[in-house]
Amino acid sequence: MTSPADVPSLTSNQINALVVLMVEARRLTNVELRELAGFTLTGKDNKRLIDLGLVETDRGHRPFAHELTDEGWRIARQLHTAVPPKGAGSATRSLLTVLTNLHRSLDRLRVSHGDFFKQTDGAVPAANTPEPSAATPDLAAADVQALVREAYRELATAPGAWVGLADIRDRLADTDRAALDATLRAMVGQENVRIIPVANTKSLTPRDRAAAVRIGNEDNHALAIGPA
Repeated sequence: MTSPADVPSLTSNQINALVVLMVEARRLTNVELRELAGFTLTGKDNKRLIDLGLVETDRGHRPFAHELTDEGWRIARQLHTAVPPKGAGSATRSLLTVLTNLHRSLDRLRVSHGDFFKQTDGAVPAANTPEPSAATPDLAAADVQALVREAYRELATAPGAWVGLADIRDRLADTDRAALDATLRAMVGQENVRIIPVANTKSLTPRDRAAAVRIGNEDNHALAIGPA
C-alpha cells in the first residue's frame, strides 16, 4: 500500500502538470499545456519536477516539451493519497477527490492508469484480443495462456496471490517472449486476472525490471489469477 509519505510535497501547479501529462499519456509542449489546461510548465515548478525525476523536459527547441518518466507515472498514479498543498483551493481539492474515485474505479475494473489513458488513435482493440505479434499465431494464443495459468498455479501460494512475472518467465523460458507478452496483455481483460506494476520501484531487482511487461505506458511486474 502507498502512504501519503510516498508522494513528495508538491504545489498545486505541479500536481496539475502531472495530472495533465498522465491523462494525455504523451509528450506535451508548453503551447499544448496552455491550450489544454491554461498554464505552462516553467521556472521553479519545472525544475522541481525534473529534480524529483518525475518529468523529462526537452529544451532542445521551443516550445519546451514535457513527458512523465516511469517514476512520474508511479507518483501520478498515487496522487490521490497526497495531502492537499498548503493553501490549496477548491479546484485542487476537487481534483484530488476525482483522482481518489478514479483510482478506486480502475482498481475495481482491473485496468491500469497507463492502459486507461493510452492514446489509441481512434482504434480501440477488443479487451480480450492480444496485440499483434508476428511470433504469435492465433491458434497458439490459447496454448500460451494455458502455460501461463499452469506456471501461476505452481508458483502461487493460493488463488489470487501475487506472483512476480520474473518467476513466470523463468518457468516459461522456452516460450517466445513476444508471444508471452501478447498473451499477458490479453489476459488483463479477463475478470479474474490482474497484472500490476510494483509501486515501490526501489524494491525492484534488475531481474524484475527485465521481466516486466509493458501495458499502456507503464511496466507491470506481478500477476494474480483468482478463482474462476
